[in-house]
Amino acid sequence: MQANRFGQPSSWINLDVTAMSPASQFLMLYGALMWLACGLTYFFSLSDLRTLREVGVWVKPMKFMAATALFAWTTVVLTEWVSPPLSHGHAYLGISTLLVVTSLFEVAYITYQASQGAASHYNTSDPWHAVMFGLMAIAAVGLTASQGWLAWEIWKARSAGSLSVATWGVIMGLTLTFVLSTISGFLLGGIQPPAGSGLPLVGWHFYRDIRPAHFLGVHAQQLIPLWAIFVERCLANYSTQALAAGCSLYVIVWGLLTWSSLSA
Repeated sequence: MQANRFGQPSSWINLDVTAMSPASQFLMLYGALMWLACGLTYFFSLSDLRTLREVGVWVKPMKFMAATALFAWTTVVLTEWVSPPLSHGHAYLGISTLLVVTSLFEVAYITYQASQGAASHYNTSDPWHAVMFGLMAIAAVGLTASQGWLAWEIWKARSAGSLSVATWGVIMGLTLTFVLSTISGFLLGGIQPPAGSGLPLVGWHFYRDIRPAHFLGVHAQQLIPLWAIFVERCLANYSTQALAAGCSLYVIVWGLLTWSSLSA
């Protein structure tokens, strides 16, 4: 992944792991292990018919494993694309460490609770589980804060030249991931979604369920940069305005989903 002399991202992304920084290589490995764990958990779940609130006990661990893998890999791709030198610095090492520690804690605890046929989220049945639920909330904030931190470091590492639309998209996507997912995460922590399987694959419900908004918050990390790449290539003369409009619409949709789930 190369950048030009002004620190702007190249027009393509080279996923050469051997050319990445040690921290990026570790995050790529961490993401791969999470994908592997998700696959193994799926095959194990086929022989375990236990349910929790009408949903298989292994569904939540698999969701978090997959989300963690995607989160880690996206962090690497965006950093190595827009600011390769940053990936060799101490700040990026701290960001990577924060990402791994917080996400691994959440996945490990959720998986352990699933093995016991017990809930991880909203489980305040005794002081121990209440403390662990609180620690999960802290870990979730730390995980999304890693993206806000990364956005700040990319901004600080900018050169004297103006930033490209794609780089702005990365900064905005990372920032929105931190802000929107943190807000929706705290709201979600206080309002348990309805029981039952809900919509296919995602499991969401159409009422009193903040998970759709939380999904948008978390995945601004991928969706906003993708939009920035699209408008930079296809709407060159209006790419800045299109990026601003896309980010605004994204926040509006997130707000509407949040409002509808709270007012239902």
